[in-house]
Amino acid sequence: MLQKLVIRNYAIIDNLEIKPDNQLNTITGETGAGKSIILGALSLILGARADTSVLINKEEKCVVEAHFDVQSNEVFRQVLEGEDVDYEPVAIIRREISTAGKSRAFINDTPVTLPVLSKLTSLLVDLQQQFGHLALEDGNFQLDVIDAIAHTSVERNLYAEVFKTYKKLVTTLADLQQQQQQWQKEADYNNFLLQELNDAGFKENEIEGTEIQLKQLLHAEKIITTLKAAQSILEEGEHPLVNETKKLNQLLQTITDVLPGSTLLQERINSVWLELKDIASEVALLQDKVSLDEEHVNKLQERIDIGYRLLKKHALHDTNALLELQNRLQHTMDDNNALVEQIAVLEKEKNTLHAELLQKATALSSKRKAAIPSFIKQINELLALVGMPNALIDIDAKETDIIGVYGVDDISFVLDANRSGQFLPLQKAASGGEMSRIMLCIKSLTAAAMQLPTLIFDEVDTGISGEAARQVGILLRKLAVHHQIICITHQPQVAAKGTSHFYVYKEEGKDGKINTQLRLLKQEERIDAIARMIGGEQPTKAAIDNAKELVEA
Repeated sequence: MLQKLVIRNYAIIDNLEIKPDNQLNTITGETGAGKSIILGALSLILGARADTSVLINKEEKCVVEAHFDVQSNEVFRQVLEGEDVDYEPVAIIRREISTAGKSRAFINDTPVTLPVLSKLTSLLVDLQQQFGHLALEDGNFQLDVIDAIAHTSVERNLYAEVFKTYKKLVTTLADLQQQQQQWQKEADYNNFLLQELNDAGFKENEIEGTEIQLKQLLHAEKIITTLKAAQSILEEGEHPLVNETKKLNQLLQTITDVLPGSTLLQERINSVWLELKDIASEVALLQDKVSLDEEHVNKLQERIDIGYRLLKKHALHDTNALLELQNRLQHTMDDNNALVEQIAVLEKEKNTLHAELLQKATALSSKRKAAIPSFIKQINELLALVGMPNALIDIDAKETDIIGVYGVDDISFVLDANRSGQFLPLQKAASGGEMSRIMLCIKSLTAAAMQLPTLIFDEVDTGISGEAARQVGILLRKLAVHHQIICITHQPQVAAKGTSHFYVYKEEGKDGKINTQLRLLKQEERIDAIARMIGGEQPTKAAIDNAKELVEA
């Protein structure tokens, strides 16, 4: 709710302040007094662009500041926090235009951009032009209207909860499917690489070990000859070392009892003899291990060739690196298999949720369609009252194949302005003034059920008078029971319905300049203002009595 609007140094407004009440605020004044200028200043708060041409005093900046009570506006609070702006129960929105033409916007003293300002203030103020725009461009708004008169809030909220879960699941599923598709592009190749490594079946350090083994086999003849020569020297020659060392050991044993100093020497010789015996045994064992089997050599060579080819193919250096690659490929395969299973589970869950959504959407659609005939009858009755007796509104309601955030309904308001039998979309069939009255009728029927910002009507009663104007006033007053309204009017029947009546006028200041001023009228002033709207600058007694009757009514 707008608590206060302050305008300084804007067009012919030097300093003006308006404090509307929370119901119906009517604004009257002579043509050219500055009513549209006030709306122009307010549009700055709503994000409109401006330049230095609006400045009266070129040496001072223009300031427009609005105070809004937002304690019950949870949507505004959420959007505000989403823009990292501090929340206050009273939101102070300020627009400044410097003498150089630079514009700045603030919400609770935090600088914001014009797009952010426009987004946030659209939740607080709805000008007549924006009001019509919602109906013309936003099909969701028309659904909101039908839901308001059909009282579908419970069904719609339940549907919205399931839809939110469904959309989140669809997004998750799409991400997983994209991952799976991306992996699938390389799946065949990766599978081939893994199969190749699995077929090779290398063990840890196998290629390096096989290299050593093959090198030995390729030099087997030389190795055997060398080992046999060693065996001969140790055990088989004319004077084998093992035997000679044994004889030496036995010889020294004969003198150890008479030459104590020889004992240590004899023990050392004995150790040498034992070591030579052990070496001779190992030489014999090595000879047994060395093979001249050509078939075995070929098998080892083939194994090494496979290993070298794989190492070169993958630009790796050893067997263990190949095994790591094999493990990674296997994990990738396992992950993809798990991904496929997860996608299958989510697909099933998605189908279940889709069926539930369709059921709820169908129930929601049925309730909407049931309420439409009564709504059409009521709104056409109201249109006749507000000066559009030949106009007929109809609602084109269709079910689509696509489940959306509001269900499966496609709602469109159409108008036959002159009972021609041809219904057209509202924006094509209605004039600006007619659109304002149509929207006023819609809002009066949905006022209690819809949460709306401060509504501003600029001459909604243009082109009507008499009973039609009175009915517009009645509808505005009815709507104001639930929502704050500011209405600029030239009709006394509408002005008299205001819970507060503001008068806009021009006066000459001390500096000789003409300024727009605004004041809240007291009861007698209000009667006088309405009498002048009826009978001119010098109202007759009948005009004054008529004004009293309108105000008292």
